[in-house]
Amino acid sequence: MSLDNRAQFRALRARFGAGDVADRSILPLGNDEVDRKLPGGGLVRGALHEVAGGAHGAVDGAAAAAFAAGVAARTGGMVLWCHTQPDLFAPALAQCGLTPDRVVFFESQDEKSILACCEEALRHGGLSAVVAEIGHLSLKASQRLQFAAETSGTMGIAVRRWRRQTDARDFGTPTAAMTRWRVSEMEADPLPVRGVGRAKWLLELMRVRGGECADFEVEAFDAQGDLGIPAHLADGSVAPVAGWGRAAS
Repeated sequence: MSLDNRAQFRALRARFGAGDVADRSILPLGNDEVDRKLPGGGLVRGALHEVAGGAHGAVDGAAAAAFAAGVAARTGGMVLWCHTQPDLFAPALAQCGLTPDRVVFFESQDEKSILACCEEALRHGGLSAVVAEIGHLSLKASQRLQFAAETSGTMGIAVRRWRRQTDARDFGTPTAAMTRWRVSEMEADPLPVRGVGRAKWLLELMRVRGGECADFEVEAFDAQGDLGIPAHLADGSVAPVAGWGRAAS
């Protein structure tokens, strides 16, 4: 690890302070259909969770990043976001509830440094969530992140992004993450006036410890950090999407 990265780690620790041990409770996602499928009614805070984009989103990662931002925003505290590709759009994160005053970014082209920073930040205990954008996540590396999250009670989110579509096959290898999600963009519901509507996702819960896999059709997190229910599902007139394939977890 370079001296520059070590200096950045020390600066981040000083900025966040010592911190108290974070809450070890369950974090609901604000959507009853999704929360009912999660053991305890939500995501475990002191745990590692994995998310990736579906189809071409495996490379651009926009939907996966937005989902991670919405989850991180719901944790209520300061968030560290570690990334390798300098293409994050802060207003898009804010649209999902993660405003600029609550997030600090760490950039490195070296995924080894990203993992080291995330592990250090998870152990620190002064953050409510740590997000890591990475391509390869080995079982051993995920176990270290999971253990660090359990130790402090801080939520870890691994956003899996790849340079090439073929590299996304790595998402099928086992990790120690408590949950594994795939987020695919869907066509948004039309608006009665001209404009851009709220994004709509197919959420695939591909793995959850102590629970079962499931698919959900939802609207993206709003500025309050809640997942919405599409209008055509809210009135019960159309059944949720079914039959979407899942990769092996």
